[in-house]
Amino acid sequence: MEMTPEIASRFANIALGHVAKPYPYKDDHVFESEADLRLPQTAHPCFFGSFDWHSCVHSWWMLLTLRRLYPEAPEAAKIEKLADATFTQEKLATELAYLDRPSSRGFERPYGWGWLLYLHHEAARHTDKPWSARLEPLARAIAARFKDYLSILTYPITVGTHFNTSFALILAREWAGERDPELLAQINTWAQSAFGNRSDYRGWEPGGDEFLSPALTAALLMKHIMPRDQFAPWFDALVIVNGWIERECRPVTVSDRSDGKIAHLDGLNLSRAWCLSEIGRALGNHPAATLIEERAKAHLDAAMPHVAGDYMGEHWLASFATLTLLSRTDLAHR
Repeated sequence: MEMTPEIASRFANIALGHVAKPYPYKDDHVFESEADLRLPQTAHPCFFGSFDWHSCVHSWWMLLTLRRLYPEAPEAAKIEKLADATFTQEKLATELAYLDRPSSRGFERPYGWGWLLYLHHEAARHTDKPWSARLEPLARAIAARFKDYLSILTYPITVGTHFNTSFALILAREWAGERDPELLAQINTWAQSAFGNRSDYRGWEPGGDEFLSPALTAALLMKHIMPRDQFAPWFDALVIVNGWIERECRPVTVSDRSDGKIAHLDGLNLSRAWCLSEIGRALGNHPAATLIEERAKAHLDAAMPHVAGDYMGEHWLASFATLTLLSRTDLAHR
């Protein structure tokens, strides 16, 4: 399965239906005083939709990506119009002011940070629009926070939820590659120290509310950092030799999609498919290539029917499906 114009239109319409939908909304806010009482859209005039800030950010990443890849789609004009109204200097200045509050030091760290940089990375590809220039101050502020954070983060956070370090660094690293050599080098050095000597993964994945694979996100990060002749044996030692991919890495069951935490597991199926597809491409003609592709396809097939249906998944799953489908689509099209 690859991204198609039909799937792109479906996903775009899903996101257009919620990126500017103010309620329900899960606010992540530290109240400093009674003066902090306000509506979410007052503090976050750009990212007040999609149930929470980070989901709104990565839904916007998806919308801009689809606008670029399918400019003739009827949804492209709708995306452009809404983005013009959303990414204004005034609104983005308000978002930056919120980030600069002393009590916002940990706001959306690191998941939302990674996605904001990835959104800016995508916006820069839309050279006909001012979105990238307007997003840049917010992106630069978050890049500076990543540098500070990595300087004090002694140990990687390997849960499969928003606090996962590897996933955020995968996104941040792609942004930094063209814009911030210092951050790029810091990510590479930190990741090598955190994961370079890891092997024989025996974690109890999956957790009941996880949408990321601790093992596979770390592996995908290292895929970007290690030369292929080093990455292949490292990956073998992590999850192939011990049989983890064959034995444990199978699609997970989602028992109740109306429960926001349990619905995360549809995202685990999608993010595993994304990691496996990207890793499989990097490994090329590898002895486990067939197994890796079988597992990637099985996870994708398990999740795709459930991208829409209940808002607890619908407000974010399409963007993860887009990551996955693009990883399986002709690279020239990405």
